[in-house]
Amino acid sequence: MKDFDVPFEFDIPEEKRLEVIDENGDTQLFEIVLTFHSDELNKSYVVYKEPGDSDEVFAASFNEEEKDGGQLSAIETDEEFDMIEEVLNTFLEDDGHPHD
Repeated sequence: MKDFDVPFEFDIPEEKRLEVIDENGDTQLFEIVLTFHSDELNKSYVVYKEPGDSDEVFAASFNEEEKDGGQLSAIETDEEFDMIEEVLNTFLEDDGHPHD
């Protein structure tokens, strides 16, 4: 993994780091909120956010079997969005964090 100059207050443990290469070829660092697998859809998902106290989260599917998860894929259906939102809300409730 590449080292990033991340401000101390945004120091992210390595196992929670997600490096995303944008359309310009630049690498951006994000913090993994959670990962999970849906047996129903037979896909693995990652929910991530910008480092710090950002409440905005992003989600994508990925291939668990590829080295480092391979490429992220966009969420394709409303069914996936709804399922991810439900899993995230449950995670936040179980983790003791309120949500809307």
